[in-house]
Amino acid sequence: MPADARMLPASLRHVHVTEVGPRDGLQNEPLTLPTADKVALVQALVDAGVREFELTSFVSPRAVPALADAAELVAEVRRIDGLHLSALVPNERGAERALAAGVDSVVLFVSASESHNAKNVNRSVADSLAGFERIARELEGSGVALRGAIATSFGCPFEGEVSVEAVGRIARHFADLGARFVSLGDTTGMATPPLVTERIEHLRQVAPTVSPTLHFHNTRGIGLVNVLQGLALGVDRYESAIGGLGGCPFAPGASGNIASEDLIYLLDELGLETGIDLEGMIEAARLASRSMGRELPAQVSKAGPRLATHDADRTLAARG
Repeated sequence: MPADARMLPASLRHVHVTEVGPRDGLQNEPLTLPTADKVALVQALVDAGVREFELTSFVSPRAVPALADAAELVAEVRRIDGLHLSALVPNERGAERALAAGVDSVVLFVSASESHNAKNVNRSVADSLAGFERIARELEGSGVALRGAIATSFGCPFEGEVSVEAVGRIARHFADLGARFVSLGDTTGMATPPLVTERIEHLRQVAPTVSPTLHFHNTRGIGLVNVLQGLALGVDRYESAIGGLGGCPFAPGASGNIASEDLIYLLDELGLETGIDLEGMIEAARLASRSMGRELPAQVSKAGPRLATHDADRTLAARG
């Protein structure tokens, strides 16, 4: 195991990576990708070893046109064996649609800040949480799992600082509803290593039954630094988007997620297991770039693995 891995807990051997590119990656793109192209991208990711997807969101098609094909996409991807498909839902109507579509888990999302929640779902935080209680009752006996997601967990583009207590209260509410996994969303890339430590330690105190998932955006260039801090704390669940796609249409300045291939590269170099093949992820990222018609912000898909070599005879040499 590489020497730098000594900073990680000895118990940390396997890291779970959820691919959110089809949902968070595409929701803010000016180009609406056809369903068939989304399915092709998912298949490329499956070929690389990805098994868990946050596939889409059952929101109003008027609010997020890029995800208007949510039910159709779930039906198409459901034909691929061995996948866990989750979908983001903001309210009871979204949950009903997700259940009808046949997802494995629904992700109930709310912002830790009132102003972002109002922009994002047009509700107060209290109203969102009350609606979640009704959804939890509806899910009972359905076989569909409930997960939680807390946007603006590390800061809000409208309010600035978000208290760790606000994040903890929501996480505890999700735990009370039976959620095993709760994602802390870094909506506009405001997370820093000290904030990661503060929030993870607080969640372990107030919601000890919850397994935290970290969802970083690379807005300020330290997304993978925050991953390292999460790993040092023993967090073994992360969300990322192929190619570094992503952004939130209701959060000014929101840019892409940490790139899945960059994350897998880091985890591989630390000697951690993911079950995901880096070369396959690079191919999937190149497909994503071709599909979107532009270069994506990820780095590893451009440079290749660390030991990728080049033909010296085809490389320019200094003269003089």
